[in-house]
Amino acid sequence: MAYDEGLTQRIRERLGSDPEVTEKKMFGGIAFLHHGNMAVGVSGDDLMVRVGPDGTDAALARPGTRIFDMTGRPMRGWVLVDGSTLAEDADLAAWVDEGCAFAASLPPK
Repeated sequence: MAYDEGLTQRIRERLGSDPEVTEKKMFGGIAFLHHGNMAVGVSGDDLMVRVGPDGTDAALARPGTRIFDMTGRPMRGWVLVDGSTLAEDADLAAWVDEGCAFAASLPPK
């Protein structure tokens, strides 16, 4: 599955040259990891965001979100955000920041 290069580039711009963040191809898309913990990624036209188990319900209440489920088993603590809801840089920034904050709260890998 191809992934949205435009969305990927916007994430790169948001993250800047943060030395704690790396990119890795995963899940047929691309992932951004903070100290080895995945924070956000792009799959197709959608943004994958790691919000943590306690943040899932609040994240799912926001527009354009659904549970992340690639294999028929929903991944607890993860949501997919429809790319069409990310036209505004502020909306994308909020999701990227949320995913990075959660990944930063985890022990480095």
